[in-house]
Amino acid sequence: MKTSATAAILLGLLVLFASAITAQTGATAWDPEMQLKVRSVGTPRVSPDGKRMVYTVSEAVTTPEKSEFVSQIWMANIAAKENVQITFGDKSSTNPKWSPDGNWIAFTSNRKDNKNNLYLLSLNGGEAEPLTDVKSAVTNFAWSPDGRSIAFTMTDPKSEEEDKNDKAKNDFRWVDENLKMSRLYVLTIQKDANGKREPRKLTTGNYNVDEFDWSPDSSRIAFSHSKTPVANDWTTSDVSIIEVATAKVAVLANTPAAESSPIYAPDGNSIAILVSDNPPRWAQTGVIQVFATNATNASNIAQPKSLIASYDGQPSIAGWSADGRRIYFSEAKGTATQIYALDVAANRIEEIKTSPAVYSAVALNRSGTTFAFVRQTPDTPGDAYVASVSDFSPVQISHVNADLKMPSVGRTEVIRWKAKDGKEIEGLLTYPVGYQNGQRVPLILNIHGGPTGVFQQTFIGGRGVYPLATFASRGYAMLRPNPRGSSGYGTEFRRANMQDWGGGDYQDLMAGVDRVIEMGVADPDRLGVMGWSYGGFMTSWIVTQTHRFKAASAGAPVTNLMSFNGTADIPSFIPDYFGGQSWDVMDRYQKHSPMFNVKGVTTPTMIQQGDADIRVPISQGYEFYNALKVQGVPTRMLVLPRQPHGPNEPKMQLAAMKANLEWFEKYLGAKAQTSRN
Repeated sequence: MKTSATAAILLGLLVLFASAITAQTGATAWDPEMQLKVRSVGTPRVSPDGKRMVYTVSEAVTTPEKSEFVSQIWMANIAAKENVQITFGDKSSTNPKWSPDGNWIAFTSNRKDNKNNLYLLSLNGGEAEPLTDVKSAVTNFAWSPDGRSIAFTMTDPKSEEEDKNDKAKNDFRWVDENLKMSRLYVLTIQKDANGKREPRKLTTGNYNVDEFDWSPDSSRIAFSHSKTPVANDWTTSDVSIIEVATAKVAVLANTPAAESSPIYAPDGNSIAILVSDNPPRWAQTGVIQVFATNATNASNIAQPKSLIASYDGQPSIAGWSADGRRIYFSEAKGTATQIYALDVAANRIEEIKTSPAVYSAVALNRSGTTFAFVRQTPDTPGDAYVASVSDFSPVQISHVNADLKMPSVGRTEVIRWKAKDGKEIEGLLTYPVGYQNGQRVPLILNIHGGPTGVFQQTFIGGRGVYPLATFASRGYAMLRPNPRGSSGYGTEFRRANMQDWGGGDYQDLMAGVDRVIEMGVADPDRLGVMGWSYGGFMTSWIVTQTHRFKAASAGAPVTNLMSFNGTADIPSFIPDYFGGQSWDVMDRYQKHSPMFNVKGVTTPTMIQQGDADIRVPISQGYEFYNALKVQGVPTRMLVLPRQPHGPNEPKMQLAAMKANLEWFEKYLGAKAQTSRN
């Protein structure tokens, strides 16, 4: 009796202790609903004087009538680290940009008629004032350096006749005809004599305007443009310069390569441009070229200087140094991001020392003194940071999830293994929460898209279709490999799967699974696999090649290379990877298509896809689903209405997360173990 009483007291103390811990930390375990609540940060930008920052915060808004992600703008005093929200409402406000004098913020918002327009907000107080009232949508904009004007891009609106036909259900269309181009416009901040601001169209040519940048003297704009707005035509991108006063256009770069991302040097005499391979390849590689241009004559163009290639060949230009001697850029380096300084005169690249993390939205302020960026790690959600150009020491400014009591996440580490041919492959292994060495746990192989995607050390508790933090809290380990074909490891590695999808990359993935089994972590009898897009292709491929996986989830999967190539919005993609059209190299298309290898599949496989997906049309999912169903394979197909290639509504993301969790719990989780025992 005495022993029982002591045990009861100890049990009571343990319950009280556990309750106290729960009260301090909030929820004890992750679930899809909590992952959906995690806010994300975007477009951080530092004021010209380096004293303030603006950024956006996006969060899910779900009601019985609504399902959307809404963004609002916040501003921070950098020295005091004080953050205040400066836009409000039930519609999003995005892409905030400082006026050159730092007294105003311009931004875009869909608060009127759900159409993106430009707004102007004084930092001295007052309501935001609309600058435009367009029929289509403003896509991007930039202040002129003198602060007097704003240039913006807008897609051609529908004509009155087209609007009339839409209402009359007479809205037939011809494919690839009457395409709506994006044009470049300019408007002055000062109102005219009638109290209005009338945008002036600058570009009228038969091309689609993409990125653009003002010259320092505000007289010209360099812009990239492609043949059409369709995704397949990115390879046709060129760069031209337009004189704002006269709308006179002069070509700057129009080789068979794709030229993009023009950025003027501070003195206006040089322009940095990102230039692709010649001809462009879908497994892209580019270099930065600098074009010298006379400051007063856009037609006086010298031959460009090609700068040294970067590590991964995919630099994202952040801006020029204030003295014009360096170009700063970032790109993937393995599972992290690296920021670099490119010395233009010496043609030398230097790494800026950073701690391992993922740095995104890297931008320089107008004076070239301060970086702004979003930083995240596997166990830390993204927040806005600043760092001085002279001494890169990141300082966290925002804490957008401080009020969300998040449970612990599973530990993530970088692991490496050797492929069959000796290539070193890298990946991220996430352990279950509370994992103890020697435990054998179910393992889910998660495969990225692309195939030139890359798994990086991003926060595992965020939104999406795969609830990684929830899986880890339920006792699963997850392996996210970067097989050959991935970015982050150089051009040769990125192109090592040409004409070989399902070959060497498949072996890389299987070797990674074997490595986690050898480590004593994965239970070889409880393996699952999931992936989206190319990851969906590889998931579909894996179940046609092996029976070692007990469950699979294929998201937006490419399952038939021939029918995919004939229905997707990027019809030059597969021929580039496989060396020809299907009628020329049919054996390759068949050999590497899951649909032509689907006989004999036994792995329970779920398919998820948006019915508005034009990148991987939903017919790809139906083909595989019906082939499995007719063979008696346990299968389900989740159709997500209105969703494009990546689901963008909170309720649809939640549905996908829950479906994935339930599918793997059924075949790999505790219930599955009980039923097998």
